[in-house]
Amino acid sequence: MSAVPPGITVTGTLQRQAWIDRVLPPVEMVRPGLWSVPTPFPGSPLRYVLSYAVAYDGGVALIDTGWPAAEAWDGLVGGLAEAGWDIGDVKAVLITHGHGDHMGLARRVREHSGAWVAMHEADAHPEHQHYRDLRDFRRASDEALRQRGGLAADFTAARQGTGPDASVFDEFTLAVDRYLPDGGKPLGPGSGLISVHTPGHTLGHTCFFDGDRNVLLTGDHVLPRITPNISPAPGQADDLLGMYIGSLRALAGTAVDEVLPAHEYRFRGLAERVNGLLGHHEARLGEVMAAVGAAPGCTTVAVAGALRWSRPWEAMVGPQRRFAIGEAYSHLVYLDRVGYLANKGIADDGTGVDSWYPLRDAGPRLT
Repeated sequence: MSAVPPGITVTGTLQRQAWIDRVLPPVEMVRPGLWSVPTPFPGSPLRYVLSYAVAYDGGVALIDTGWPAAEAWDGLVGGLAEAGWDIGDVKAVLITHGHGDHMGLARRVREHSGAWVAMHEADAHPEHQHYRDLRDFRRASDEALRQRGGLAADFTAARQGTGPDASVFDEFTLAVDRYLPDGGKPLGPGSGLISVHTPGHTLGHTCFFDGDRNVLLTGDHVLPRITPNISPAPGQADDLLGMYIGSLRALAGTAVDEVLPAHEYRFRGLAERVNGLLGHHEARLGEVMAAVGAAPGCTTVAVAGALRWSRPWEAMVGPQRRFAIGEAYSHLVYLDRVGYLANKGIADDGTGVDSWYPLRDAGPRLT
């Protein structure tokens, strides 16, 4: 049974039981006019995405859509029907961030309903991404792995599994109709829904505070049990972990009755969960410092292999291997930015291979 982190109270009890039973949770009315609609996420350990349907303009606004797959589409359409809506009733789609499991069906929803689609500008136009097609993206991913110190065994492990095909990849390049500014009211001045920019998981990640119902829809920013992956896209040099830590702290004092994440289950105890996430990253930063201290000049891949994961390093294959290396890299970049480590391997023009050296003996405190 998956343990509940200390300090939080599970409110989505049916969702948590479904998570334990490894089945799709039910469609539920969270508050009048606000429904939780699960959509299957095939081939992913996350299992499903929780979309949210909000009564709006004589129809409904969707917050996130699910992965671009037939099962997810059927789940979305069927879930809306259970809540009393048709896919044609969708007037707006608000995307928390530019990952495929959150925006993957947005284009298809717009085609069926005429809804407008909104996302934060930083994810709608990520300047670090210039991929012509899936092949170009894979080349960029391999170059990033090389720079992190990837060896032949790492490339072999990272290429296991199928990954997205070209048709799915095309859904990730979505032209949105509107942007989501921080503090804006995307559904108009008469709505209590406010967009809150929370960069870290992505540059444009956005949560939604619903003042009418006193709930916070957190996308992937705050999840009840797992820690969101903080991992840069190929070619991205931003300090994502530093942004994530800042975004967490900014939300910690928000008084809400319930947290509605995009995965797992609803809960109470936002401040406690934020503190738990900060504690996790503090411990991880300490692990990274210890790994670099034990092997000065090590690569990012070597650091990743020295960290504790939920499964053995040898079992981390396919996207999981790349995510783990990216997670290690985000912690190393943060430690570099705050003066705890130095990378002496990458030249100013981005060539070379990571070579990390300690500047201090222990990591920073976050809590």
